[in-house]
Amino acid sequence: MTEFESSILSDHVDARLVTGDLEEAVADRNAIVQLDPDHPGFRDPEYRRRRNQIAQIAMEYHPGDPIPDAPYTREEHQVWSVIWKALRPAHQKHACAEYLEAIERLNFSDDRIPQLREVNKTVEAISGFRLEPVAGLVQPRVFLENLADGVFLCTQYIRHYSTPLYTPEPDVVHEIVGHGGTLACPRLAKLNRLFGAAVKRTTSTERLEQLSRIYWFTIEFGVLRENGSVKAYGTGLLSSAGELEEMHEAELRGLDLEAISHQAYDPTHFQPVLFCADSFDQMDHALREFFTVW
Repeated sequence: MTEFESSILSDHVDARLVTGDLEEAVADRNAIVQLDPDHPGFRDPEYRRRRNQIAQIAMEYHPGDPIPDAPYTREEHQVWSVIWKALRPAHQKHACAEYLEAIERLNFSDDRIPQLREVNKTVEAISGFRLEPVAGLVQPRVFLENLADGVFLCTQYIRHYSTPLYTPEPDVVHEIVGHGGTLACPRLAKLNRLFGAAVKRTTSTERLEQLSRIYWFTIEFGVLRENGSVKAYGTGLLSSAGELEEMHEAELRGLDLEAISHQAYDPTHFQPVLFCADSFDQMDHALREFFTVW
């Protein structure tokens, strides 16, 4: 295995649904991430300074205001370029048709990180969703409840340049390629709103955990059959070329939402089990039916 292949198969993202205490009522959407000693940028003072600089945008941001541009450097744009050039062919091979149509609408540049205001211009016109900046990970309930109001809480920093195809946390690539792309799909955007509304109706920790698992195995790591092939519609898959390749090695189970609600998962590894819908329509119908009785 080459160094490139080793790194491309290591891109595990979005631990936000399993961070923190689900019982803790945290309203602060700007809790800054503390870098773990194993983080690729931990010993890089310039990277940490840049992270703080970009996080400050979110700390000073008031919901609904125009979103200031993040001052990305040339090096950070180069990281985006490496990632996007790996993802584009991976999408053509592994992504579902609905997503391919949506990501085409966003028209991402090969060599420049899109600003949130640019992404919002398209996404809001299509689905009414708005990406708003946060400094780091937020509590699961805060993150999910905002979806009901058409708000996706979005990080703006990008992963460390030394590992362009790996990130231990959701960064701007995961946010705008994965979530931004799916929010440019009206039906997937509607499902996000339904998840958020269900979380708002949920009062028990156990039920919230069940919803988080369903979100994980559908919105984050959902797959479906399309023209005889397994395709991705989950954001954790669509934002990682490595995850898209590895999904074909997973055990595929039918889309059983009750079973999913009890299925444990580990965000630090490739998912050994994925739940596969018979089609996009079947997935969409199953989730909408589920939320009518939740």
